[in-house]
Amino acid sequence: MIDKARALQILETGLATSAADQTELVLMGEDFSLTRFAESTIHQNMYRSDSTLFVRAVRGKKIGVSSTGDLSPDAVRQAVAAAGAIADLMPEDPDFESLPQPISSETPSDAVCFVPATAASLPEQRAEAVKLIVGICAKQKLQTAGAFRVTTETVAVLNSLGVRQYNASTKAELSLTAVGEQQNSGWAIGYSRDISKIDAAGLAETAADKAIRSRDPIALESGAYTVILEPAAVGQLLLFLAFMGFGGKTLQQQRSFMAGKIGEKITGDNIAIIEDPFDPQLAGVPFDYEGVPRRKVVLIESGIARGVVTNSYYARLLDSESTGHALPPNNTYGPYPKHMAIAPGDKTLEEMIASTARGVYITHFWYVNFLNPMKTQVTGTTRDGTFLIENGKVTRAVRNMRLNQSILDAFANAEMISARRELYPQYSVVMLVPAMKINNFTLESTEG
Repeated sequence: MIDKARALQILETGLATSAADQTELVLMGEDFSLTRFAESTIHQNMYRSDSTLFVRAVRGKKIGVSSTGDLSPDAVRQAVAAAGAIADLMPEDPDFESLPQPISSETPSDAVCFVPATAASLPEQRAEAVKLIVGICAKQKLQTAGAFRVTTETVAVLNSLGVRQYNASTKAELSLTAVGEQQNSGWAIGYSRDISKIDAAGLAETAADKAIRSRDPIALESGAYTVILEPAAVGQLLLFLAFMGFGGKTLQQQRSFMAGKIGEKITGDNIAIIEDPFDPQLAGVPFDYEGVPRRKVVLIESGIARGVVTNSYYARLLDSESTGHALPPNNTYGPYPKHMAIAPGDKTLEEMIASTARGVYITHFWYVNFLNPMKTQVTGTTRDGTFLIENGKVTRAVRNMRLNQSILDAFANAEMISARRELYPQYSVVMLVPAMKINNFTLESTEG
């Protein structure tokens, strides 16, 4: 891990060599450890330490971006020079005005992001967790597969206008699938900044229970069902909702389902979605890749579209202020929320099941993809634990089904929301999500 003094020294050295009108340097470091297992045996155990330096050089309204993985003084100097040379070759961007000014007074503490025990964890700890998982599943004659990832990340941002930011963070993620001889399977996932909070035994028992109950599945007809989605399934829908409309770029370009709908009802009254990097459970990095302090942003409140996240560029185009959600300089997606939370309800999973005369219980989805972004319509399949609910009880396993569903329509039909929420990570985004009971959810009988 690159410490604060070293990171800022590298960036200051590079900045001193720049001849551009404005210059920004972003240093991203990652120490990544991974233990993967399949057929109840560890088959990969690796560690990687890597750093990438991005340079953004501004000459008038021309912008050039370069990057390097070599942090030696010569390489940093060359990257700075390359960004300037690229800027000279670029067409002017009439909408660009400036890199961000420093707003250091709004930067909160970064202490909650970094857990020393996670950063110092050893491969033996991951192997012990896998041994525990394999032992629990073996008692039920189940094979296991999965991955245990531990990451320490550092990010430092510096620009010629005075921005100086540094943060270190940790995260641990364990996902596993228990598989039986009849192609039955169950899945579970755990995530935390603190590796000691990953409950390997609990995850194994959850996955094994679902695998056992997934034997001899029945087929259901295509149709509109009442479904109960576990938090991971809700998180997968929320993530795609964010892809399709919670960023300032898609809103400004009228590609977002939020375009023209700010202030209007777009989901049920019981839906509130907040980008909240300061929630203690989400514990987000307190600034973005422009060094701008992140803000809490209400995306949907009582079903009403309230706003999107922005970086400095799209904030200006939208006549607002940056919410601190810039991605790294080489991205093309624009600003994006990375710490979303859905407000809890007041029900338990057991109450949701007991209230359902006939429905489908879904653990998570697989290969979710877009069908119509403006209508928030997606497709994918259920996986690793899909069950029939009859007369208030989970009765039988169901063959995997394909969803063909508008996410906003689903959130408009959310009858119940659980009080308990869980952390769900995917694609470098962490979400705090409840379970939901949703009516009129479209499922098709085949996966094809």
